[in-house]
This record gives sequence, C-alpha cells and structure tokens, in this order.
Amino acid sequence: MLGIKHPIIAAPMGPFYTTDLTIAVSEAGGLGVLSHTGLISDMQARRFPVDIMKENMLEVVEHTDKPFGFNIRTSRTERSDLVCKEIPKFIMENPKIKEQCIYVVTSAGSSRMLPETKSFQKLKESGSNIKHFHVAPALWLADKCVKTGVDGLVITGGEGGGHQSYERVSTLVLLQQALQKYPDYPVIACGGFATGRSLAAALAMGAGAVVMGSRFIASYESEFHEKYKNIVPPAKAQDTVLTTGALGLIRLWKNDYSLHHELVANKEEKLAQEAALTAEAALEVGIKYGLAYQGNINDGAVPLGQSIGTIDRIEHVTDIINKVMKDAENNIKNAFQYIK
Repeated sequence: MLGIKHPIIAAPMGPFYTTDLTIAVSEAGGLGVLSHTGLISDMQARRFPVDIMKENMLEVVEHTDKPFGFNIRTSRTERSDLVCKEIPKFIMENPKIKEQCIYVVTSAGSSRMLPETKSFQKLKESGSNIKHFHVAPALWLADKCVKTGVDGLVITGGEGGGHQSYERVSTLVLLQQALQKYPDYPVIACGGFATGRSLAAALAMGAGAVVMGSRFIASYESEFHEKYKNIVPPAKAQDTVLTTGALGLIRLWKNDYSLHHELVANKEEKLAQEAALTAEAALEVGIKYGLAYQGNINDGAVPLGQSIGTIDRIEHVTDIINKVMKDAENNIKNAFQYIK
C-alpha cells in the first residue's frame, strides 16, 4: 500500500521537529513521518504549524526521493482545521511532494476533520496515492475510524510514549481486539515497539507494520537534544509514568516535572480542566515541552515509551532498521519451526 521496503514507520512526535529523522528513516527503507510541529518558541516568532509543515515537506523532498508521510493532530484544543485545508492544497501544487507524500496520519481528535475538507477530497481525486490512517488508542475509537472510511488504523496501546487513552489497554490486547473485529482492515501497530522481536510479533498477529518512536529518538539523526537522547540507553521500562498532558493522559519520563504533575483520571475531569484553563496556564504547559527539546530534561516534559527498557544504545537510523529487520526475520523463521 505504501510502497516502502521495510514495515517500519517513524512515530510523529509533535510538537517537536522530526524533519531530519523523516529523511533518514525514509532513506533507510522505512517510512519517515513529519510531526505536527509547533513549539511555543515558534509561535512567539510568528511561525505557525501550517507554514512549518510546508517548509519541512520541501526539505524532505530536497534530500530524499523516497516515500514519506506527515501527521495532523485534530484535537479540540488546536486550530487544526487550517492545516487540514491548506496542506492538501500545498501538496497538489508541488508535483514532487505529491508523488512522495503517500501517508497522512491524524491523531488526538476526530478522524473526520481531514477527509471532510474539500481540499483533501480534491487531492484524493487528483490521482494522489496518499492514504489516510488515524490513531486509535481504544477499540471504540477504531469503530469510529472505520465508520469514517479511513484507509487504515494505527492501533496504539498504553506502553507508548506521548498521549494515551484513559482506558489504558496494552498494545498486545488492543491489537488483538482490533484485528479480531476488523481482520481485513489495514492495521499498523504502535506502542512498545523497538526491536525485531516486537516487529515479528506484530506481523505474526496480523499487523502490516509497526510504529517506533523512542527507538528513533535514540538515533544520531534525530533532532532531539543530546541530553534527551542520552536518557534512553540506561533507562528501564519503569522509568516512565502516566500523567496529564495537553490532550489527555500522557506517558512521560520520570523527572521533576512529571512526578509533581497531577493526574486527571478520566475524560470528564479533563474536559472540566480544559474549561477552566487560562491562556497563561496553557502557555506554561507548552513551554515545558520546549524545555525538554532544548535539553532541560529535569524541568521539561519528556515523552518516552516503556520500550526504552529494550534500547541500550544510540545508533544510526540505517543500523537500527537493518538490525530490527534481521532480528524479526530470525524470530519468524524460528517460530515457523514450531508449526512444521
């Protein structure tokens, strides 16, 4: 469907930049994915997500001729409608981008926002091979996505870094549920994947690919600060914690910020909190992510998944993907011996 060599997709990790990482992953045969980028420092400099996305897309096609994708957060707390309207137009106006941009993943909100825009409908009708996937961290959200008519699902469990569902179902269980209910639907597995063993498991269960985030943060090519990257190799799986993020539950590395941050336990409480949120408080939350990106790993918000407990070194993206593929192949061959 996506025309990639290896079934490995980079996680979009907004609000951070992942342009260099996107290029590296796509060049290595996986699928690089541009994040929905927009740090507070960008906003203060009057650089907005839609303009940053355009710049990042142009940079990607300048440095690789391989397929790539991008992310749009369709959250109720963000002005994503402009991104949904403008980026499809921009893709149509740029033949090279139109040829290479074959994947868009929406997340953190409605699966309808993008496909309901006339500009995305025109893009699909114009001969573009772009496929629309939506992140579903709960089975009932997968149901809504299928009703929307998305091209595929990204099924993500609670092990992953970043925002999670209040239901806190593991990837192992949620992936089984989704594949049982939608056995013929394109599914990508996300949350806890960083090794060949995990890729082999996902493929054996029926997923078509896996998404890796923390594994790619700990790469030489990622734009994350060296202090951020260096957290990963010595970390244990239990070094992360679920707390309250801008869009709901979020998994962060344990530090001064996350351990002193309140946990809002359900969606109703979160909606009430959002209603009472001041502009100053929202700004403060955004600043915390910027701090982490700039290297202040004690006071900043540091999204990382439990898969950090399986990563022992920072490596080049090509080496990461090649090792994951080799180990996955070996594990699948070994498993096959049991059913001969």
